[in-house]
Amino acid sequence: MKLLTQEIENKIPKLYETDGQEDKIVYAKFFNPIGSWTWYAIEYDSEEKLFYGAVDGDFFEFGYFSLEELETIELPFGMKIERDIHFKPKPLSEIQLKK
Repeated sequence: MKLLTQEIENKIPKLYETDGQEDKIVYAKFFNPIGSWTWYAIEYDSEEKLFYGAVDGDFFEFGYFSLEELETIELPFGMKIERDIHFKPKPLSEIQLKK
């Protein structure tokens, strides 16, 4: 599965475009299908292939993560990180975070 489609790339703001915005929009959700980590993409730099967003893993934090890193994570049984194909862009305040 392609993690970043052209449609998502066309919609997602460039890095730093949402600075100062209170409730940022999440444009894509990536997840570990056999684990508990989830990445929420808010901004993207297509040259650097770098996202800014929220990561819900061992704890919740904001930061940068790379598309290449997500694409190269190797999981057991040949599985890889996936994109939630049913996810629709929504404000971060509407995301159900793991507790």
